[in-house]
Amino acid sequence: MAEQDSLADGVFDAVCAMADEAAHAQQTLAGASTEVKNALLLDIADALVNGAGDIESANAEDMAEASDSGMSQGLLDRLRFDTDRIVSTADGVRNVAALPDPVGEMVRGRNLPNGMRLNQVRVPIGVIGMIYEARPNVTVDVASLCLKSGNAVLLRGGHAARRTNEATLEVIGDVLSAHGFDPALVASVDRFGRDGATAMMQARGHIDLLVPRGGAGLIRAVVENSKVPVIETGAGNVHIYVDESGDLNKALPIIINAKTQRVGVCNAAEKLLVHSSVAEEFLPVAAHALTEHGVRLHADEAALSIIVNAGIDGLDIVPATEEDWSTEYLDYEMGVKVVDSLDEAIDHINAYSTGHTEAIISEDYSHIERFTARIDSAVVMVNASTRFTDGGMFGLGAELGISTQKMHARGPMGLEELTTTKWIGYGTGQVRA
Repeated sequence: MAEQDSLADGVFDAVCAMADEAAHAQQTLAGASTEVKNALLLDIADALVNGAGDIESANAEDMAEASDSGMSQGLLDRLRFDTDRIVSTADGVRNVAALPDPVGEMVRGRNLPNGMRLNQVRVPIGVIGMIYEARPNVTVDVASLCLKSGNAVLLRGGHAARRTNEATLEVIGDVLSAHGFDPALVASVDRFGRDGATAMMQARGHIDLLVPRGGAGLIRAVVENSKVPVIETGAGNVHIYVDESGDLNKALPIIINAKTQRVGVCNAAEKLLVHSSVAEEFLPVAAHALTEHGVRLHADEAALSIIVNAGIDGLDIVPATEEDWSTEYLDYEMGVKVVDSLDEAIDHINAYSTGHTEAIISEDYSHIERFTARIDSAVVMVNASTRFTDGGMFGLGAELGISTQKMHARGPMGLEELTTTKWIGYGTGQVRA
């Protein structure tokens, strides 16, 4: 009760009441046909495109305020929700509508010797709570996935994106009402500020599952303080290892794409490990390319010597500290380390990784097999950019987040990960002896 008592007057009760309204509305959605849910999603997609101007205007105000407050370029990029991104996100909603509906799918079934039939089927989880930071596209992605999978959702989208999320949820709420659904199915607690997030964490029995998506600090706070079951997502201390057998012509564009395409996202590469046998040849080339993209390098002693001696114009490089190896920069910064063996690379990655995504650049099949078998992360890429770890790229339409834990869901969370199962037994009067 101490946490509840410390909240502003009435916030906990208000958030629980919102969750209960969402649960009541979810009962109607859970019984809706696939056709009804798909029609709802397609109209939401169209409404987002039609309302893109208003959403973009709201986002411009959020962007200006965040910029004035000193938000980093990487996080500003994540906050941006202009017309192009709104249209792209709307396409994601259409993709979700086109996907098979997991609700009602039979996972397994069997006939018992006594004549009973047992079926295990997928059902919605219920009320999902989502706490995230400065990611307006997540509002739409989460809403579309939850609605298609028959779930209600309460959102805490953070102060930085407050206006953007309000405008977006207004569009979604209008479409829900037009289709005869209660807008409580997709609602925000942002008006309660941080107390709203705290109340969500305490609302056990009202919210069925809580998913934090953001920086390591946010995720840790939710995991450590929530009474509601949590799926841990998002923090991405992502590594790329260039093996002694790696094709260096493949490696360079993969590294540049993984690091610089969007630096503020969780699947962006943060660390580069290079085998010592190719370091003298490859590191100067890689450092030059990363320098051209404005990336500051945090290098260990061996990498620092090789790169500095290459005489690269405009190079921004500093000695790496122990803290660097566990840091998710989410900015134009990258740690660089030289390793003497595949096993050293694997051991280093497993020691410092957040369990998100790792990649190997290699042409040696036995090395690839060892790497993919021993790396303890949700996703392992072979000769490909880590930026592919994404629900849309994986064919899931969108994603709730990237689960970095091992229970219930791991990796990009799509429709199936938003369901649980129940058993249904069909009898003809059987009783247990």
